[in-house]
Amino acid sequence: MNKLSLLGLLGLVVRRDMLLAMRRRADVLTTLVFFVMVVSLFPLGVGPEPEMLHKMAAGVVWVAALLASMLSLARMFSADHLDGTLEQMLLAPQSLSVLVFGKILAHWMLSGLPLVLIAPVLGLQFGMSFQSLWVLMLVLLLGTPILSMIGAIGAALTLGLRGGGVLVSLLVLPLCIPVLIFGAGAVEAVDAGMTIVPHVALLGAIFLVALVFAPWVTAQALRISME
Repeated sequence: MNKLSLLGLLGLVVRRDMLLAMRRRADVLTTLVFFVMVVSLFPLGVGPEPEMLHKMAAGVVWVAALLASMLSLARMFSADHLDGTLEQMLLAPQSLSVLVFGKILAHWMLSGLPLVLIAPVLGLQFGMSFQSLWVLMLVLLLGTPILSMIGAIGAALTLGLRGGGVLVSLLVLPLCIPVLIFGAGAVEAVDAGMTIVPHVALLGAIFLVALVFAPWVTAQALRISME
């Protein structure tokens, strides 16, 4: 299979998942509404002190993004599992890793990308500067795909299990802590007048490692879950 056919296959999987998601808009909006509500309620809960809000802004946005991404992980493969599509994917001659990567990409476009786009608007509630908002978008753009890739592994391992949503959270949350630390640390660094290069470089390294290994590991986890 040549490179063009792989890209075409990837595009078909992404387009299919996007079309199916548009038929269930409520599921997509749930993630976004949850993110907006969590970030917006923090200023009301801790008070209007500008210094405190500014200091906690990055951590609040990242924790809300992490929790919001957990909401849709259980649905990543469940619908395909119930209607038999997943079995056909396992039997298909095409690479299962490519098919899985397409589903991960579609999941990020539906649940991660909207968070990246709306985060600067929510950051204004905390009095974040323009430079801090730009860095926040940058690290979210790097970090949210990692959350989707790590989450895909957990979703595949818990596929078909009772209480799978809770198990996914228990598996995924500890693995996502470094992403949260480096993402929030980059924003705190720019606020302190320090360089963000170490934080962004570490996030980029985690992103590349996840990009290489997550689709393959997820594919193997799906094979194990379907046996």
